[in-house]
Amino acid sequence: MSVFRKIKNTINLLKSVDIDQLAKINEQIDLSEAMKSLGHLDERQLKGLMKMLKTKQKKGQSDLPPITGDFYNLDLKLTEEQRKLQMDVRNFMEDEVRPLVNDHWNRAKFPHEIIEKFKKLNITGVPYEGYGCPNLPFLMEGIIAQEIARVDVSISTFFGVHSGLAMGSIYLCGSEEQKQEWLPKMQKLDAIGAFGLTEPNVGSGVAGGLETTCKFDGENWILNGQKKWIGNATFADVIIIWARDEDSNQVKGFLVRKGNPGYKAEKMEDKMALRIVQNAIITLTDCVIPESDRLQKADSFKDTAKVLRMTRAGVAWQAVGCARGAYESALKYTRKREQFGRPIASYQLIQNHLVEMVSNLTAMQTLVFRLSEMQDADLLTDEHASLAKVFCSMRTRDVVSRAREVMGGNGILLEHDVARFVADAEAIYSYEGTKEINSLIVGRAITGYSAFVS
Repeated sequence: MSVFRKIKNTINLLKSVDIDQLAKINEQIDLSEAMKSLGHLDERQLKGLMKMLKTKQKKGQSDLPPITGDFYNLDLKLTEEQRKLQMDVRNFMEDEVRPLVNDHWNRAKFPHEIIEKFKKLNITGVPYEGYGCPNLPFLMEGIIAQEIARVDVSISTFFGVHSGLAMGSIYLCGSEEQKQEWLPKMQKLDAIGAFGLTEPNVGSGVAGGLETTCKFDGENWILNGQKKWIGNATFADVIIIWARDEDSNQVKGFLVRKGNPGYKAEKMEDKMALRIVQNAIITLTDCVIPESDRLQKADSFKDTAKVLRMTRAGVAWQAVGCARGAYESALKYTRKREQFGRPIASYQLIQNHLVEMVSNLTAMQTLVFRLSEMQDADLLTDEHASLAKVFCSMRTRDVVSRAREVMGGNGILLEHDVARFVADAEAIYSYEGTKEINSLIVGRAITGYSAFVS
């Protein structure tokens, strides 16, 4: 190779070095003298130098691939309008929620100030038709749940309880008068909803074992009993209460208004997960509810199950968001954290953990994407929603565990977010049906035999 070609190749190489790198080189060596010396290098030496410079350049963070949990580019399946809404929610969560979430999670306080800001997104009651609701596909409800949970599962739970369980109960089981009274206000977040089904002694057995009772006295309904783990209940304006009719033994639903005599909500303390969510124990003592506030289309637990089926898909999406947040946080950390002179992301064992994480995450994403497509096509069944809940909540546990592991001791610090995801994944694993109950729903569907205890 001629000296001219050597120098030409070297100049081309130097062109690829950015200004800051070039300035640092010039501080340490005389580039004019270096150019003369380069002319004396043989081809093997020059190639070695070029390879070394290129390798050094590639180590910069700006040249690494983007940090994203969407490995199969499922976002490309969204329309331009859907993608814009997704990014609006993501930007809101990054700008308004992420800066305050760890502090509020640590103090078990709810950031009420974000509700006013949430209103501008217009994402409440996404799949419902009328009453000011956006009437978008269920797919977008899932995407929104994922984006909120990607930053914080507690805020996603607040939103899911209000928009899904509470509004969904009224939308599916309420009379037209009840819908007109509540849904427009709830869609604008001018009124907040809660959903009271689980009880201190009854969780998985709610279908036939509710201890909260209701009795019609000819004019009003009298409710007695307790509810437990009721999110939003400490500040909600309307609480959906499910109770067993003493006369018919059927489950009925009621709209209990804030401040209703006989209603008391006490905040639950000392939780290790979802600490921002204001869960409450509700006590109903001769709580008088007029017939006009009984959900007119809720006459048995089958009606309650319609609400759970619709929202259980959203919980699966929420699990995906939790896993995605943990994975992206872990990937970012491993690319910055250096040990033994190199980013730990460059080591084989760390990469193995990251690949396991993105594999689980991608499988979860493709499953819930198809789940929402079935929901939009009115093909969703209990077993479809249950399978998604089982799989995604289990895989999320694995993802957050590996995310915590690659961070070493720093993984237990809130400042790196993953500790919060690890704790919150435990709540996702249990609510909206435990792994065992949802497995039996799927098992019944695929075998034709019910393994439930009668």
